[in-house]
Amino acid sequence: MKIAVVHDWLVVYAGAERVLEQILACYPEADLFSMVDFLPADQRGFILNKPVRTSFLQRLPFARNSFRKYFALMPLAVEQFDLSSYDMVISSSYSVAKGVLTSPDQLHVCFCHSAMRYAWDLQHQYLQESGLDTGLSGWLTKWLLHKARLWDLRTANGVDEFITNSYFVARRIQKVYRRTAKVIYPPVDITTFKPAGEKKDFYLVVSRMVPYKKTWIIVEAFNRMPDKTLVVIGDGPNFKSTKAIAQKNVIMLGFQESEIVRQHMQRARALVFAAEEDFGICVAEAQACGTPVIAFGKGGVLEIVRDLSTPEPTGVFFKEQTPEAIVQTVQLFEREMARFAPGACRNNVVRFSKERFRREFRDFCEGAIARSRARVLNPADRDLFADVAAEVREEDQLESDVLEPVVGGETSTAGPTAAD
Repeated sequence: MKIAVVHDWLVVYAGAERVLEQILACYPEADLFSMVDFLPADQRGFILNKPVRTSFLQRLPFARNSFRKYFALMPLAVEQFDLSSYDMVISSSYSVAKGVLTSPDQLHVCFCHSAMRYAWDLQHQYLQESGLDTGLSGWLTKWLLHKARLWDLRTANGVDEFITNSYFVARRIQKVYRRTAKVIYPPVDITTFKPAGEKKDFYLVVSRMVPYKKTWIIVEAFNRMPDKTLVVIGDGPNFKSTKAIAQKNVIMLGFQESEIVRQHMQRARALVFAAEEDFGICVAEAQACGTPVIAFGKGGVLEIVRDLSTPEPTGVFFKEQTPEAIVQTVQLFEREMARFAPGACRNNVVRFSKERFRREFRDFCEGAIARSRARVLNPADRDLFADVAAEVREEDQLESDVLEPVVGGETSTAGPTAAD
């Protein structure tokens, strides 16, 4: 089969790109498409150094640093990819990739990392955090998101089979698209992320510095616990503002290479996680390192971490995204620390291995291919088409019976002629 893989955009190596990496490992012969491709030359290994076919957005002014500002053009851009020569299209989508145009003879499998959460259930949070909940720019953004929802819902009908990364997102897909999605948990590098050495006396945050990650709330919580050390790894728009409020016990390291991240995960007392995330791959990586997790108890993290109600807990949850809730949960964690065994944390995430992902993804796609072929050859479909054909023949015969006296026989001088 000739296969195309369509990804939203290629600018960093993050959670969605790790899924893309394993999709390409399953189908290395596939051609790769993306809205834009600004990956550095030394970071293209995960896409097998493939050439990437990009959209017209790649050539627009300032696209390298501000391509997201062209969001209103993305639906148009993704629809310009000509995929008509491919037998199967696999979209890796958390924004617009699933909107590619395919024919009835093509199989479209979508790994939906999430429906556009900023356009659906998290719209109000997104607008508030971006300062776009009031004013003219706010109304313009709301209108654009309204149009995005209509387009997003329409394009869901072009997908034959949905896969997603958690039951949390599967519920969002059911709510928004009224479609059932197969859950295949994302791949975690449990070979690289593994326990090593003794735990140190510090807590860890690994996060992009963007509003919904709520990193500043964690920093504020540890400002109130000056006897506890917090190390924060990550960069982004909110880095400077978060660093500005950090006290001496909070160490802001900014962006770090993966090796440094892994070493800190291996040595940290616990990872602290405050986002409502679709899955939370850094949570799984910390568990693979034998490190327990203190997390906001909502979203995909509930499918990763086992709390204190289980025989072998691997973390604790706080119920509100507030500094007060985090302080109380850290205190609870320290009281129950003896219950969190590195081996239990590690064993908890073996189920997220790369090999397991590739096996489940290939099996699902092969099943989708078989189901697609079965639909074409289904006797019920043949009967349906036969009934439709019979109706067409009957209509043709009726039309012929009506026209035959006019164009095939003698025409009455009192009635209309064929020319009439």
